[in-house]
Amino acid sequence: MYITTPTMHHLPLLISIIIAIAAPLAGSVPTEARDNNLKQVYKTTDKFPLANPGNIPAHDPNIILHNENYYLFKGGINIPIFKAANISGPWEKLGTVLAGDSIIHKGNRSRPWAPTTIEKNGTFYCYYTLSAKGSRNSAIGVATTKSLDGSPWTDHGVVINTGKGPGSSVWPYTITNAIDASVILDRDSGQSYLNYGSFWHDIWQVPLTDDLLSVKDATGPDAVQLTFMPSAKTKPEEGVWMSFREGFYYVWFSHGNCCSFRKGFPKRGKEYSIRVGRSKNVRGPFEDKKGKSLVEGGGTVVYGSNHGVVYAPGGLGVLDGKNDSVPDILYYHYLNTSIGFEHGQSQLGWNYLDYKDGWPVPFGGQNATANVALVNGPPSGGYLAIIFGLWLCIGKWL
Repeated sequence: MYITTPTMHHLPLLISIIIAIAAPLAGSVPTEARDNNLKQVYKTTDKFPLANPGNIPAHDPNIILHNENYYLFKGGINIPIFKAANISGPWEKLGTVLAGDSIIHKGNRSRPWAPTTIEKNGTFYCYYTLSAKGSRNSAIGVATTKSLDGSPWTDHGVVINTGKGPGSSVWPYTITNAIDASVILDRDSGQSYLNYGSFWHDIWQVPLTDDLLSVKDATGPDAVQLTFMPSAKTKPEEGVWMSFREGFYYVWFSHGNCCSFRKGFPKRGKEYSIRVGRSKNVRGPFEDKKGKSLVEGGGTVVYGSNHGVVYAPGGLGVLDGKNDSVPDILYYHYLNTSIGFEHGQSQLGWNYLDYKDGWPVPFGGQNATANVALVNGPPSGGYLAIIFGLWLCIGKWL
């Protein structure tokens, strides 16, 4: 039967079809995007590749490769652990690092932040953060296990305290913030170092004892500063990671405004981006690609918001590719603009790394065409127009 308009007889069917078609269109555009005219906020550059999706929500992800499987640790209740045969998933939850609240009586004991796990001599060490937003009353703790098959972990408690607690009166803990730990091994001496810090005097490094459970010379640690912004009132550098490749140690860090953009967005370009500097010495000094010291505000931007889809990438790590046939992998969290901008909506993303003149360059990424078209939504009344048009067209088909 051919008609020009639908009849009441077809109304239930039409409503169902319209909802099925229109709902994904509306759902693709978060309320925040429509309300804040994000066209003026997004970095729409194509200078950086799109993120390859990790297909799991994650904030401050940490990934290790062990026995040909990827293990993901992320901030959350008792530090969740996931396993996958591919860095893009699917991910299987194995359990948690902690059996309950941290034994450190400070901050977010049940939901530690920013875990970093390493393996040494058959033992796995997971460093985690306890703090509160805007507070320097923070702690880095550590837990260990002998296996990643679901075996229990032992919580050893505090490695570093700042603000309050044992050892917090020792320099440089008197001026720094004990969050976002990572660990690097000096290839020459075998000495292990803990890197940490955020905002307050930015990022620092201290040597660890041989058992990796405490800081060497705890009452007078041999500390060095890795990054600093001397002329800035606010010093938004955190989430440090250190990697090694072909004679250089690379200091990676997150720079800018991190997350939870419900109340508004920073000026364009002031959101999280991933930056780097390098040195021949694990202790620095580190310089960016232009030769500017990282303690003088330097830092080469390696990855930032792009294509109107990837927003505020940070909380990063680097997986060592071991050789030229298997590239290094840069992984991080980011906000997918077609999903939303809440803290809990952060997604795992990753890219392979190329090195040009010794400087890392991300490459590869998924196609963003489908998302770009809907980033800013249709104009005012657009959804009503879509629905009305569908109504008329479907009526003609019946």
